[in-house]
Amino acid sequence: MHSIHQFEVEALEGGSIDFADFRGKKILVVNVASECGFTPQYQQLQDLSESFKEAVVVVGFPSNNFGGQEPGSNAEIRRFCTERYQVTFPMAAKIDIHTHPVYAWLTQKSLNGVLDAQVSWNFFKFLLDEEGQLLAAYPSSVSPLDDLIMDYLSPA
Repeated sequence: MHSIHQFEVEALEGGSIDFADFRGKKILVVNVASECGFTPQYQQLQDLSESFKEAVVVVGFPSNNFGGQEPGSNAEIRRFCTERYQVTFPMAAKIDIHTHPVYAWLTQKSLNGVLDAQVSWNFFKFLLDEEGQLLAAYPSSVSPLDDLIMDYLSPA
């Protein structure tokens, strides 16, 4: 089980997000929240998504695990993201970070084959390559547009 492409998750607006559809693109997975000090990163995530739409997919995972900062329903989260930040990148339905299979895979080296990570707050980021392999994990304080991430995303 060494690729995120094996997962399909419920989408925020209904239906599903199949990670297999993103083969050939890098993926940035981010746990998001509407009432967090890092919430303005939604704009940076949207900018990144638009700037690299042919090569990168951003996938947001709303969760209420940290500070109760995502108390809303899926409909409320969707409305907030589209009205406040004009988010167009895929958003999963609200999850529990500690029990969701995608996050189990992302955070356990025994499953992803690369690293162990502990999601410590909202807007923690995981970067994956075109084959769905985990490349790196970044704390909330690292902006989506930080050189640490952009260096991976920019064409060689």
